[in-house]
Amino acid sequence: MVPVEITRGKMKRFFDFTAALILIIIMALPIALIAILIKLTSAGPAIYWSERVGKDNKNFNMPKFRTMRKDSPVVATHLMENVENYLTPFGSFLRKTSLDELPQLWSVLKGDMSFVGPRPALFNQDDLIALRTKKSIHQLIPGITGWAQINGRDDLPIPVKVEYDEYYLKNKSFFFDLKILWNTLFKVIKKEGVAH
Repeated sequence: MVPVEITRGKMKRFFDFTAALILIIIMALPIALIAILIKLTSAGPAIYWSERVGKDNKNFNMPKFRTMRKDSPVVATHLMENVENYLTPFGSFLRKTSLDELPQLWSVLKGDMSFVGPRPALFNQDDLIALRTKKSIHQLIPGITGWAQINGRDDLPIPVKVEYDEYYLKNKSFFFDLKILWNTLFKVIKKEGVAH
């Protein structure tokens, strides 16, 4: 008999791969247009590769549309002063609409990320990484969205964020993932929980 966890993992991976492939095909034109706009309005590449912490605390490079100037410090935006001074002309719009996340479909296709899971920490967010490791959250594949994302996103202090991540770890299921994806859609439309 196949363990439930293995079956769930395979179903989740099949969903992630199939949905990411379909979305990449559907969104190919908007992705290309956004990339062109970024290149035309600010110096630097359209895609920013951010070093993130993945499953089992193994680092990977996560792509995002670049919303910050090239000289921006490599820290979480909530730790920056005067973030607005570092945003590109379209940076704020891309962040508030979450369009900057579109390149992460590639990470989902590769298997570095899932559609749903804890948001991957920056490589230098030692406090978040340590707390997640203590709670075994590091065993999960990080996601584009997650339980913490729809319950506060940028507004959440790290200990509260980890509590939501732990709740997801203990209650994960395919239908819970669908619920999170559904709620994410409404959060994005309302632009809730985005600080910049």
